[in-house]
Amino acid sequence: MTDCLVTNELCKSYRNFKALHRLNMHIPKGAIYGFVGKNGAGKTTLIRQICGLQNPTSGSYSLYGVKNTDPAIRKVRKRMGAVVETPAIYQDMTAAENLKMQYQLLGLPSFEGIPELLELVGLEKVGKKKAKDFSLGMRQRLGIAIALYGNPDFLVLDEPINGLDPQGIVEIRELILKLNQEYQITVLISSHILDELAKLATHYGFIEGGTLIKEISARDLEAACRKSIRLTVSDIRALCRVLDRMKLEYRIDSERKAEIYGEVGVTTLTMALAQEKCEIFSMQEHEESLETYYMNLIGGGQHE
Repeated sequence: MTDCLVTNELCKSYRNFKALHRLNMHIPKGAIYGFVGKNGAGKTTLIRQICGLQNPTSGSYSLYGVKNTDPAIRKVRKRMGAVVETPAIYQDMTAAENLKMQYQLLGLPSFEGIPELLELVGLEKVGKKKAKDFSLGMRQRLGIAIALYGNPDFLVLDEPINGLDPQGIVEIRELILKLNQEYQITVLISSHILDELAKLATHYGFIEGGTLIKEISARDLEAACRKSIRLTVSDIRALCRVLDRMKLEYRIDSERKAEIYGEVGVTTLTMALAQEKCEIFSMQEHEESLETYYMNLIGGGQHE
């Protein structure tokens, strides 16, 4: 799969503060790339770099194989659309007027395609309603519509669901999936709302302290997020004997509780425990979440 974006030892410093430090990232073409990190971890700094709003202190990046120091990067950047931080919209204009203004600023010859663009983001029925009267979710969708001018095939969204209500989150999620699956647009989403990213992303990059500490595909992440069964039993020693005989990996949590990893034959386990006169009080399936994986990756709360 061809990479849409590649960074190579990318650094950005402000006096003594390293916002990005030797960051190496690969975003495959066609991916929905979840860029995960706490506030201040460097997500927005990276986005501002690739959008040409800032220059690296050192290192480099490439868009579609064109390096940031190549004059051709300006032309390649036209293949990008971005919503960085707050959507850039005119509050006293309608959705259509905002798009027309954007077209004029870019010197586009006509307003052709604006109705279709509004329909794509679900704003075709807002009529003469001014942007200042839009909900936050509507403003986000208008910001995405503005970013989609010129039919980009790489869309960069900085915290697009931050502050949205549940309905607004669903609308943005469905729009992102539609843009990716139906229009083949590669999407980079920075977010710290991990449960929502897990419903979207095909790839992840985890950033901490300006450094990318892990890149992983959603498929590999799913395999890495271990499944387990949590048991409460009457005799923990009997449980250990049975699990040792079955050669299962497990962890003892207390005098009555344990967690068993991997594929477990529940019927076989139950019968073996019955022979040991060990009663099962509770049994729950458990699967590690994206949030748990991330917290384990950065070392729990030690960075807070």
